Amino acid sequence: MPLSWNEIKDRALQFSREWADECAEDAEAKSFWDGFFNIFGVSRRRLANFERRVKTVDGRTGYIDLLWKGKLLVEHKSRGKSLDRAHTQATDYFHGLKERELPHYVLVCDFARFRLYDLEENEQHDFLLSELVNHVHLFGFMAGYQTVAYKEQDPINIKAAERMGLLHDQLKASGYDGHALKVYLVRLVFCLFAEHTGIFEVNQFQDLIEQRTAEDGQDLAQWLANCFEVLNTLKNKRLTRLDEQLAAFPYINGHLFTERLPIAAFDREMRDLLLESCALDWGKISPAIFGALFQSVMNATERRQLGAHYTSETNILKLIQPLFLDDLRAEFERVKYNKKKLFAFQEKLAKLKFLDPACGCGNFLVIAYRELRLLELDVLRELFNDSRDLSIGVGEFNILCNVNQFYGIEIEEFPAQIAQTAMWLIDHQMNLLISQQFGQYYLRIPLTHSAIICHGNALQIDWRDVIKPTELNFILGNPPFIGKSYQSTAQKKDLARIFHDVKGAGNLDFVAAWFRKATDYMTDHPAIKTAFVSTSSIIQGEQIGLLWSDLLKRGIKVHFAHRTFQWSNEAKGNATVHCVIVGFALHDTTEKRLFYYKSVHSEPHETIVGRINPYLVDAPDVIVVRRSSPICSAPNLVYGSKPVDGGNFLFSKTERDSFLSKEPAAANFIKQFIGSEEFIYNIERYCLWLIDCPPEQLKKMPLALKRINKVRLMRLDSQKESTRESADNPAIFTELRQPSSDYLVIPEVSGDRRKYIPMGIVSSNVIASNLLYVIPNSNAYHFGILSSAMHMAWMRTVCGRLGSSYRYSAGIVYNNFPWPESITDKQRNKIELMAQAILDARAQSPNSSLAALYDPLTMPAELVKAHRQLDAAVDTAYSKQKFIGDTDRVAFLFERYQQLTAPLDPQQPKRRKRG
Repeated sequence: MPLSWNEIKDRALQFSREWADECAEDAEAKSFWDGFFNIFGVSRRRLANFERRVKTVDGRTGYIDLLWKGKLLVEHKSRGKSLDRAHTQATDYFHGLKERELPHYVLVCDFARFRLYDLEENEQHDFLLSELVNHVHLFGFMAGYQTVAYKEQDPINIKAAERMGLLHDQLKASGYDGHALKVYLVRLVFCLFAEHTGIFEVNQFQDLIEQRTAEDGQDLAQWLANCFEVLNTLKNKRLTRLDEQLAAFPYINGHLFTERLPIAAFDREMRDLLLESCALDWGKISPAIFGALFQSVMNATERRQLGAHYTSETNILKLIQPLFLDDLRAEFERVKYNKKKLFAFQEKLAKLKFLDPACGCGNFLVIAYRELRLLELDVLRELFNDSRDLSIGVGEFNILCNVNQFYGIEIEEFPAQIAQTAMWLIDHQMNLLISQQFGQYYLRIPLTHSAIICHGNALQIDWRDVIKPTELNFILGNPPFIGKSYQSTAQKKDLARIFHDVKGAGNLDFVAAWFRKATDYMTDHPAIKTAFVSTSSIIQGEQIGLLWSDLLKRGIKVHFAHRTFQWSNEAKGNATVHCVIVGFALHDTTEKRLFYYKSVHSEPHETIVGRINPYLVDAPDVIVVRRSSPICSAPNLVYGSKPVDGGNFLFSKTERDSFLSKEPAAANFIKQFIGSEEFIYNIERYCLWLIDCPPEQLKKMPLALKRINKVRLMRLDSQKESTRESADNPAIFTELRQPSSDYLVIPEVSGDRRKYIPMGIVSSNVIASNLLYVIPNSNAYHFGILSSAMHMAWMRTVCGRLGSSYRYSAGIVYNNFPWPESITDKQRNKIELMAQAILDARAQSPNSSLAALYDPLTMPAELVKAHRQLDAAVDTAYSKQKFIGDTDRVAFLFERYQQLTAPLDPQQPKRRKRG
């Protein structure tokens, strides 16, 4: 067991006094460094060698004064010699070292002065021998202490996972596979972590491999099997003639080493790979990040994008802080000056129970436990802040929080094992932090407690069998995001089983099942709070009606929410997803926290509100349901015409010109053809529009007839009866909805970077496809209202998505939009005038596409000004009071929608209008 920091500091003072006057390098250097290692309670003889012979970069032979392979290189000089020159000499030796022998630290010294170079952190520390006691913490790595700096993407996590991935492949290629391989890798990870964090002696595991196994690796597997057996055996139960080096390992247990595994097989390359892994500084591993990386080693395809699969701590904290951590921190601040209340608060922390029902490799559990332990550490600092001499020792007070407060459910075996191991690793890192704070080494070995991770299908097992609802406080996690089109047959069955009483539930995202199951579980104990990360699909379009109508009926109240943001990290090859976080319960709270994002890439802005509805806005709990006609007096919105032609009616500009050069008689029947992309990006496209073509004229166009025949044959070959029937009229589109006069168009899909969906008024001579919405009998007033910030705010809130793009719809967005309740002629004229100003501003850039005109980086100043004037005119038509922003507009529109959809009740007082 490592020495306490108190003992280390005492030894450092004694060492400084003993060597205060020494100056001769050759005479006493070796004794000096033996004594230096002894400060930390470790044997120099076991860890490091003097005078290691190497070839320098210029080919000369050099001798390293002291080398601890993979950890520390020392260059020692006589008193007063140049430390800069000593450093240059030390780095020259790197050329002659193997990669795994390269040091993390370089230390140069002349008895009186020390200079420590931390090569990984690129830091330099200079101090005198007399000041060693004040800098001894820099050498915590020598005693088994490790100061952990949590980084989102520390290279050590990637390197370690890559080594494990290669070792996995080698073992699998040798025939060692399945359950045994997964357990074997988890055990190796634990051993590698243990010898860098004080669970094992420094380099104990590496020394066993280097010193006791053959270089060809043939006997390595047997030595590892013996080591695993020893780690599972109490000291007093071990054989009396057990090999001394094996007997020095501590008893671990915790079921990690209980199972007897088949003996593996290694070769020279695999042994070298394991030794390279030993050379990494496993004390710097983040259990939260490494767990996901480690899981990815099991899949060679995923490993090519190693690092793309972990969840960043920043995103995890977005969930756990408002779920429980912020409240606990606030309570701590209230009681921190009352020791009796502090003791009670610590006991409260130790009684909290957490469940992640889709825990994967434990990221959320690890971070939640870490934050709980850090809070407990703050409690202990307050309780014992006057015990500066630390004479009470750690044993005088209890560390109460433990890993068995955390529960998880995971469908795959390997991540479930990683999750349990990761919790032990973070527990030990927190114990080291306690040790550094209070000067006594604190170790929870043997492992007597563990996180309870259930290997099973969370949608099939009863969560009550994992932990009783009355014992649980919080449910949290990041359930799988799988849209309906990508769900397997088994997943569809699981979803249907959970939503057995909800019609149309097959259209839900897979993640919705966790929302419903958590709600059913909380019924037995309504005090439980839940928070899940989800794709933003569950707060958009039709899924709102399917999922949230059901949850609201069961009494769900949203306590906090993060609106749509990009769920990602800095890893190479990382796929990004647009997500929301929803915190909810079966009880209400007066103050609710709503986090907005200016864009999906920006930082959140928090507001305190009195309500959060299923659209995650401060508005009434109403559900916008699909409607077949407008809720207000407005013209109908319909799709454009649908060709169903196999491409035979359609032309690019080049194809049109070529066709007309051979078939000039068709000139009057070739029309411009637009869908969403053609309209937004100014793409020239044309179609053969034969609805008004007389038969005698058509017979004079053989190339047109040839295309018509291809359409007929294509339709006859269709699986759909209605398409086959349309083969009787092969010269025209199957669905005809072309307006007879100029009409308003709205793209069905538009990118989310744009503040406004580009809409327009188009000539009746331009044919609109079914990928474009059209409003016949429309005018500038309709264009103005629909192009306004008011309508855009409504659209962004209730529409569906196609990827990250907005997906406009008639049934959800347009038909439910509350138009101004009563509008004066003056207001209408103002809106029409501002609508025309937008069209005029566009006309000033005739060669620019709408995509360019509405790109936030290239939008012309005149167009920006015109839209702002229109927004002001439309806002005024809705209310005399000024709208602060889109959140204010949406709240108003939901109030208006609630009025429009509420059943008439003469007993109810009339709602007061805004303004």
